[in-house]
Amino acid sequence: MIKLEELKGKMRVNGILPNQTVQLVAVEQSGANSVSVAYRRADGGLGERVLYRADEATLSTPPDERLWPFDGDGRLLSLVFEANRIQLGHLFDPLLAVHTSLIEPLPHQITAVYDEMLRR
Repeated sequence: MIKLEELKGKMRVNGILPNQTVQLVAVEQSGANSVSVAYRRADGGLGERVLYRADEATLSTPPDERLWPFDGDGRLLSLVFEANRIQLGHLFDPLLAVHTSLIEPLPHQITAVYDEMLRR
């Protein structure tokens, strides 16, 4: 439950619209027991409403939620990047398999695979 005096701009609040979290744009004291708020809905639309003391019971702040949390495993992220780099490596170096291999192919083997076999 939030008191009317605690409302301020850029605050996210539940209970102004049913089943929706809104962000307050402006808050103005209308009287001793009322506050006029301008808010932005999730779809970007704007709205305005007067809140009274009776509305305090329905007002609450949503739990702290981030759209894109950056607390993932860094080693797993590096592994994914490396896998994508290797998967796209042939676009930059057509002989990537030869250059990263521990086996030294003979020139006629490279010609046979890359000039003849891959074109089929």
